[in-house]
Amino acid sequence: MKMDVQILKDYLPHAVKESRPFAAKGEVAAYIPELSKAPKEALGICMMDKSGVCTSEGDTGLTFTLQSISKVFTLILALMDNGEEVVFSKVGKEPSGDDFNSMLKLELVEPGIPFNPLINAGAIAISSLIQGKSPQDKSNRILTFFREIAGSDKIDINLGVYRSESASAHRNRSLAYFLKDNGVLTGDVEEVLDVYFRHCSIEVTCSDIARMALLLACDGTDPVSGKEWIPRRYVQIAKTFMVTCGMYNASGEFAICVGLPAKSGVSGGILTMVPGHYGIGVIGPALNSKGNSLAGVHLLELLSQKFDWSMF
Repeated sequence: MKMDVQILKDYLPHAVKESRPFAAKGEVAAYIPELSKAPKEALGICMMDKSGVCTSEGDTGLTFTLQSISKVFTLILALMDNGEEVVFSKVGKEPSGDDFNSMLKLELVEPGIPFNPLINAGAIAISSLIQGKSPQDKSNRILTFFREIAGSDKIDINLGVYRSESASAHRNRSLAYFLKDNGVLTGDVEEVLDVYFRHCSIEVTCSDIARMALLLACDGTDPVSGKEWIPRRYVQIAKTFMVTCGMYNASGEFAICVGLPAKSGVSGGILTMVPGHYGIGVIGPALNSKGNSLAGVHLLELLSQKFDWSMF
């Protein structure tokens, strides 16, 4: 891999400038009304190296909610709380090949559990596994965990997005009640959904998710302090899901064109990494038909090709 830092810094402005026009071809997510307020033309990237130094370009000051990016880390927390056997009794390990909010295969394919933890049904099931005495307690544990691994006490839930998401989540409610009927969810469905909506609504910047990605790039250990935040085995599981399922049903295309573990969210964020080298956070609110940032994906393709980042 060509990792000359100065060449990278010099190339980033060109890459952002070349990728930004792709935003015009996409649309900002509107099915959660609060997300529609994001600036369509925005594009930014932050890359954090193993010394904790950030290289940034573009609109990196823009805040956005994690949305589906949060699913990577709730999966990790559920694994830490329960272990693999319990977690994978509730969700599968395979790509679904369907839209992230599809319920089609829950009914068609036995045993009726979500195909993986990164689609909505799977993430709702994972939310039910977070330990805590109440939904508020579970949400507080998730928020604390995210603050710790991002190295920022400023991270918080965007209550406007949370309320908007909860009010418009008819499909997710259908998924959750179907999971309840299948015996996948136990307890109160609305309480599980409240935990899910809250972690999707955690607000971050590119530098926050670059720091979270760096921890995964370094197998769960902070490269600066040497502290292990996440067991290596659980990082391996999370990164594997990111490769196979992290970019919705465009994950195969992303693996071919970029070749890095990644997770996107419908706010336009992308968390990715160059294993062993960089954590990367991208924001580009204009989405393609698969729910991924158009300009953000193009930017990562340029960088991967320029610096030979593909892990394959």
